[in-house]
Amino acid sequence: MPASVEKPQNDRLLRALARQPVDATPVWIMRQAGRYLPEYRETRARAGSFLTLCSTPELACEVTLQPLERFPLDAAILFSDILTIPNAMGLGLEFVEGEGPRFQRPVQSTREIMNLSVPDPETELGYVMDAVRLIRKELDGRVPLIGFSGSPWTLASYMVEGRAPGDFRKAKGLMYGEPRTLHHLLDILARSVAAYLEAQMKAGAQVLMIFDTWGGVLTSDAYEEFSLRYVRQILAALPTENRPPVILFSKGGGGWLEAMADTGCDALGLDWSTDITKARRRVGGQVALQGNLDPALLEAPDEAIRTEVGRVLAAYGEGSGHVFNLGHGIQPWIAPEKMAVLVDAVHELSRQYHP
Repeated sequence: MPASVEKPQNDRLLRALARQPVDATPVWIMRQAGRYLPEYRETRARAGSFLTLCSTPELACEVTLQPLERFPLDAAILFSDILTIPNAMGLGLEFVEGEGPRFQRPVQSTREIMNLSVPDPETELGYVMDAVRLIRKELDGRVPLIGFSGSPWTLASYMVEGRAPGDFRKAKGLMYGEPRTLHHLLDILARSVAAYLEAQMKAGAQVLMIFDTWGGVLTSDAYEEFSLRYVRQILAALPTENRPPVILFSKGGGGWLEAMADTGCDALGLDWSTDITKARRRVGGQVALQGNLDPALLEAPDEAIRTEVGRVLAAYGEGSGHVFNLGHGIQPWIAPEKMAVLVDAVHELSRQYHP
């Protein structure tokens, strides 16, 4: 049996994604390995730079496992960055303090876009696969490992803007002014993401997630044409035999749940603006749902966190098919003790919904 499909000791996440019975709702948190943990900050300081941290398998493994040493989480997620693919294409990724990611060589002409090619995930991105293999070894079957990538539209937005998009002026300008050029870029990225996720799967990732962070900035027609179309392409390209479950997360995508569910994914991530009761009614018979506590709640008193966790669990209701998560990533200023309150509350309060 391939490593990626071996059953972990704690398989709540895999069972929930398959909408099979569980004893309690599984929980993991986007950005659970990150700046809110003092041990992460120490490892980051040792690394010297964020890119070194991401590209050194031993360090990436270390920070991936850190939250599991503190909290009884039901999954680990690979510590990496969504911009590894554009970086492997030669765009020169750097992280500027107080500013975030930036590309030294953004793609801003048709010629630059036409010159791009699909990177080989085992060579240009081999450090990611080495990290996946090492994390699986160190996890020793405790919980499943989640691998991930950014969506083509999200990656293209960064690549064209050259940094975290603000008003999406350049990306949308390309979309409306030169749609054929953007489609060419998105096709290259879809093929790159499919190869990247397949390589992660073969290296040992047991769940895959596609982060369509900027899908919600598009109109409905543009979302279908420039985002969802390429997510479908990725899912169609992944091997069907032993394929891990795939979670699709479109921030701001609550209006398109049916179309998202029809991509062939196994679960939809919901941000905090989406009503999970209505979402389950709309697509819960087709896919599992992940989410969707407002990350700001982790700044509230402990009892308020427990109350809101209870509300989200009750809003989903009885039965499997729910993975508890925030509606986006945990913020770096959150106290780790608040995370402990959240995780314990999910496990305690959810058992009544799994008789």
